[in-house]
Amino acid sequence: MNANDLRSLQAPIKEQYRERPQTALVTLRAKGRIGEGVTCKLETGNALVEAGLHPATGGDGLSACSGDMLLEALVACAGVTLRAVATALDVPLRDATIRAEGDLDFRGTLGVSKDVSVGFQRIRLQFDLETDASEEQLATLLRLTERYCVVYQSLHQPATMDVKHRITSS
Repeated sequence: MNANDLRSLQAPIKEQYRERPQTALVTLRAKGRIGEGVTCKLETGNALVEAGLHPATGGDGLSACSGDMLLEALVACAGVTLRAVATALDVPLRDATIRAEGDLDFRGTLGVSKDVSVGFQRIRLQFDLETDASEEQLATLLRLTERYCVVYQSLHQPATMDVKHRITSS
């Protein structure tokens, strides 16, 4: 795909959103069901993923860790956004590797210390780029990738969350 292909693909969508802004609001959904032991089976578009405890919290390492999945979502979104921005700006990008690392102190998760927060304390996102782009092009590419990456922005400026529950009968 080149910049013209991408613009042609997105032009009618952007126009629709300008004319009817309400159509741009889309609700994404994820669904899971508790599984055997301490697991949760997630329905994805193509398969079923079983998430479980990280080995640092007693897991056996056979199930996906939700912390890893969060970092994987960040890498996936950043990679797709990077490619889209590079394409739109005609920035030559022969190859790119995207890595995310996050530091967790599991004392918070396990309730060992109330002074330790639950969740990632720091996340690092790294791009290894194979390109002949100028420093100015690279700065723009990375700035716009950060700006338009949904997962990055959701972690950087957390959304308001509502938690609800209901009792269902069998």
